[in-house]
Amino acid sequence: MKRLLVLAATHAAVLGAGFALGIYALPILTAPEAPSAGAVQAAAGGAEFKGEFRRDLKDSDFLHWGEGTVTVGRSAIALMGRIAPGPDYKLYLSPEFVETEADFARLKGRMARVGDVKTFENFIVPVPAGVDPQAYTTVIVWCESFGQFITAARYR
Repeated sequence: MKRLLVLAATHAAVLGAGFALGIYALPILTAPEAPSAGAVQAAAGGAEFKGEFRRDLKDSDFLHWGEGTVTVGRSAIALMGRIAPGPDYKLYLSPEFVETEADFARLKGRMARVGDVKTFENFIVPVPAGVDPQAYTTVIVWCESFGQFITAARYR
């Protein structure tokens, strides 16, 4: 009986580790090709604001981070840099700087959801009609599926 319990526990641990690895690896394997530096620079050319994603934010850690320059314009938000890979990333604009999950939850009702982030090195996300970046101060990458803060940058 003891042997069966040990066998079941080890198999469950391997299954759990494989599942976790799959959740982490699948977005990397299925991500579209990242926009080129030239495409990001072209999108940034019409930007009105600029900010920096940094790895040292309160709720950032070795699995949830971003680094690089983010530009915000009326038609697109672009990143020249990298973010940690993960599933179901969404880009938000916030009226206040956010660097924790608690702050995100508190302000989510006042934020504008811009769109999906599908690449992890450089991205360009179109700004939907009706969203005015001048009404906000901060751009945020958020993992919707797991409710995880990834990164943020104050742009004004």
